[in-house]
Amino acid sequence: MGRKRCVGADCSKMAAGCCGVKKQKLSGSPGSGGPGGVGAGSGVAGTGHCGSELGIGSSATVAAAGNVSRANGLGGPGGNVSGGSSSSSSGSSGTNALSPAPAGYSSSGLSPNLSSGPGSGSGGRKMVVSAEMCCFCFDVLYCHLYGYQPPRTPRFTNDPYPLFVTWKIGRDKRLRGCIGTFSAMNLHSGLREYTLTSALKDSRFPPMTRDELPRLFCSVSLLTNFEDVGDYLDWEVGVHGIRIEFFNEKGSKRTATYLPEVAKEQGWDHIQTIDSLLRKGGYKAPITNDFRKTIKLTRYRSEKMTMGYAEYIAHRQHHHYQNGIGHPLPPYNHYS
Repeated sequence: MGRKRCVGADCSKMAAGCCGVKKQKLSGSPGSGGPGGVGAGSGVAGTGHCGSELGIGSSATVAAAGNVSRANGLGGPGGNVSGGSSSSSSGSSGTNALSPAPAGYSSSGLSPNLSSGPGSGSGGRKMVVSAEMCCFCFDVLYCHLYGYQPPRTPRFTNDPYPLFVTWKIGRDKRLRGCIGTFSAMNLHSGLREYTLTSALKDSRFPPMTRDELPRLFCSVSLLTNFEDVGDYLDWEVGVHGIRIEFFNEKGSKRTATYLPEVAKEQGWDHIQTIDSLLRKGGYKAPITNDFRKTIKLTRYRSEKMTMGYAEYIAHRQHHHYQNGIGHPLPPYNHYS
């Protein structure tokens, strides 16, 4: 099973990732996709739900934002990237043109609710994603909703990565918004942008309000190790995210993607995951094994960190007390 590393402009055109949130029955019959998947996408960089380039459901509306491709990455109609439990997880130790060498951020010293997940720091490599990134996203959203000045430049690395910001809400952690990009963006500006885009402009949901803040969970996913593979089964459930490219019944190119955690969370095997992506990508004909073999598949890994609002407030209060700051949270931020 041959494979080649996806580098440079090829990866920058990829659609955004997706995390399913509802169980769906999968079959080879037309229209069996159901909620929780990936939208459709053309071969053009743009924004999208769950792997589509701004696809809502199986539509392929493209809204290019400069040279940066946006996409919604978790489940629900159109699919957006989703956060999991409060944890961080990492992919493999390799890097490529879209995944610069990690800048030495470690998950050590985190609270019990922010412990490293399976595979974290594999090969002895330190994590790039950090709790500070989730705090920064909460700061950005909080300041926007309350009309404060935006938080200042954070201290964590500003290396470029493809990234997703996911919001979930409530005890059952329902998807509330998720948009990201497969184009590598500097983390300071990328997280600032996609925090608000995912919270306010995910077309499947109304914009977030102040009242929802206390029930939110924020996940930051940094994508790495993109590889084109010759076999559509050449990826591991729970380890790799996948992006598929195929031609629909009308001969139009479509793309769809799931983040690494999706298949495992949904309890899907390889075939169910592929078929779900095809349906969410707008493929309506019966799915045969011969058709699956025509799919072009790119696999990738991610580092993910999730933080709840209560954890965020505790973290922020610690810095307030530590620095003698007395006024309300947050307009103060400790990133200066």
